[in-house]
Amino acid sequence: MFDSLTDRLGEVFDRLRRHGALTEADVGAALREIRIALLEADVALPVVKDFVAAVREKALGQEVLRSVTPAQMVVKIVHDHLVEVLGGGDGDARGNGIDLNAPPPVIVMLVGLQGSGKTTTAAKVANRLKQQNRKRVLLVSLDVQRPAAQEQLAQLSRQIGVTMLPVVPGEQPVAITRRAMQTGRTEGYDVVILDTAGRLHINEELMLEVAAVREVANPHETLLVADAMTGQDAVNVAKAFGERAGITGIVLTRVDGDARGGAALSMRTITGKPIVLIGVGERIAALEPFHPERIAGRILGMGDVVSLVEKAAETVDQDEAEKLAAKLEQGRLDLDDLAAQLRQIRRMGGMGGMLSLLPGVAKLKKQLGEANIDEGIIKRQEAIISSMTKSERRNPKLLNGSRRRRIAGGSGTSVPEINRLLKQYQDMADITKRMKKLGAKGMARHGLAGLMPGAFRH
Repeated sequence: MFDSLTDRLGEVFDRLRRHGALTEADVGAALREIRIALLEADVALPVVKDFVAAVREKALGQEVLRSVTPAQMVVKIVHDHLVEVLGGGDGDARGNGIDLNAPPPVIVMLVGLQGSGKTTTAAKVANRLKQQNRKRVLLVSLDVQRPAAQEQLAQLSRQIGVTMLPVVPGEQPVAITRRAMQTGRTEGYDVVILDTAGRLHINEELMLEVAAVREVANPHETLLVADAMTGQDAVNVAKAFGERAGITGIVLTRVDGDARGGAALSMRTITGKPIVLIGVGERIAALEPFHPERIAGRILGMGDVVSLVEKAAETVDQDEAEKLAAKLEQGRLDLDDLAAQLRQIRRMGGMGGMLSLLPGVAKLKKQLGEANIDEGIIKRQEAIISSMTKSERRNPKLLNGSRRRRIAGGSGTSVPEINRLLKQYQDMADITKRMKKLGAKGMARHGLAGLMPGAFRH
């Protein structure tokens, strides 16, 4: 998300940094470019006007123009205002995205148009609450118009190990809601998630159904699920649901497929309701809390190291990590260990996903070209290692020419690819040996620079 906006703003700030001191004309030209960049990113016009006016007022202050690093001050002003627009003042009460500060069962109702990803989001939210909050969740499908939606939710509930309210043929949404409330109370559920029906467009029938369910359920949270890729229309949908359904927050889906991100920048301002969660992929685990400060950092190419660390903590296998640490201490690694590291990279969203969270990498990715970040290489390398025998994985020295040709045939790869993988393994093994020689104190003294001399030389 925001790739095009990040690129455009990066160019604007690069030009500003070339000036030792800034004039009002420099700031004015930069703001015109920022205005165009925001409009091209599909940000709503009223939001763009307010944003540029607010930044202009602060950026033309004497403390900026006379600052030692005026360009950096302008970047900071834009960053701080981005945080404000994205909802930086919404507080930290939601923590995990969903406000659970209510007597159980907490009722969470999802609303939105058909095709916005509502049913998948219901399962993702349930999985998140189960895994991270240790909550007992009941999933409920109210979509009687589309039987496929009920079956989809049933399949997803089985996949994540969460109970779904049994479907009674012919039962209508309000009756299903009453039964769900009763089940939630009597069977001790912490959270009940209501997946309401959608339509292809906003109409009176949809709004009346949502209102009827809302009256019976009295939900603590009413979350609008909106597809980020619908751009300006997502803002119109949010406005309509905000007025008629009393939404308390927004979940943006498919943000990984939207290079513009204008919906995210507009919705908080237009509706006055916070974006609480974002869907960042098709996997059940691909749902993240929306942190305005981190998103603003990503937009301005500052990266999001905190999210990267959190993602690593969530996906790392503790037993695997402890075994690897023991092997590192002894200075012995094999190809099974390399395979484990490749799996970890894949669980964290691949190289592209990891790189997008690192400061300054957006520009580097542009210079390299997307073609050079080949996500398929990780799967091919895993296939190569899987095609080896146990003894070959433990002792790569056994891999002579004929064995490499056999592995290439078995993995659907080529001998040069196997050679590159083995070179990668050898580099890792060399570093491990140096770590063993240094010992714990030596490693602390020398740091990574001491282990990998010349690693970043061109």
